[in-house]
Amino acid sequence: MLAQTVRSEDVRDAAERIAGRVRRTPVLELGELQGASVVAKLELLQHTGSFKPRGAFNKLLSSEVPPAGVIAASGGNFGLAVAYAARETGVPAEVFIPSTSPTTKVERVQAHGAHVTIVEGYWAEAQEAMEVRAAETGALVMHPFDQPEVIAGGGTLGLEIEEQVPDVDSVLMAVGGGGPLAGIAAWCGDRVRVIGVEPEGCASMTSALAAGEPVVVPVGGLGSDSLGAARVGDHVFPIVRDRVDRMVLVTEDQIRDAQRTLWDDVRLIVEPGGAAAFAALRSGAFDVSAGERVCVVLSGGNCDPSTVTTPT
Repeated sequence: MLAQTVRSEDVRDAAERIAGRVRRTPVLELGELQGASVVAKLELLQHTGSFKPRGAFNKLLSSEVPPAGVIAASGGNFGLAVAYAARETGVPAEVFIPSTSPTTKVERVQAHGAHVTIVEGYWAEAQEAMEVRAAETGALVMHPFDQPEVIAGGGTLGLEIEEQVPDVDSVLMAVGGGGPLAGIAAWCGDRVRVIGVEPEGCASMTSALAAGEPVVVPVGGLGSDSLGAARVGDHVFPIVRDRVDRMVLVTEDQIRDAQRTLWDDVRLIVEPGGAAAFAALRSGAFDVSAGERVCVVLSGGNCDPSTVTTPT
């Protein structure tokens, strides 16, 4: 696939296109951590509980939608966004979800009116089954991270962060397929350091950068339902390679600790994938400079609250 770049102008256009369709989520001062001044971008308060509607609406509103509607494969959060965007714009939606995704996400996708098919395995298996179905129906394929419109939609996070936190030095974002990370980097350019964070069990971007190209890697473990892309996107990779400062890996214990801390300290229930970026900062896996102004994106509130609030 010939990679298509995403420019800052594309992000600006996306912001104008999806205005009124998505929330301008708030930021929350978290105080000092590891010597840095930390603020959280609360994207878990977005419609459907994650940043995904930004890309879903931008793709849908900038495309000609056939009578069959839209179709997607998702671990849950993008499926929720597609189902929500389709319902809001009055088009049919079909979502293929891997069996490893939490039941709560499946039920929420169905509640938004989308037809759901469960596929054994992880996201890659659901994507393969979805592509077969799309060829049969002619529905518009909505990719969770590797379409320029989806990348640009995710990049509107960077636009908002710079407006809300004008003195920001670094932005930390969890990575699955890499769409929003690439979008934020496309918007911020050299003004802000952009850092990607992956769980050790879902290190597709770290592996791609080491290999010099997207490669297929095994995925699993905590956070795999939202960050479990076995291969990063062809459109995503060159943007991340050229514009993202670095990648950081975190352990499952560090993610659990981050989830618990966010609940104990600020009463936020964040799913594992959504807490990964905060885990990198809290654990010290990401080294900060004294006085650095850091924005951590918290995206993903779609988990059973008892998995966070019940002591282990």
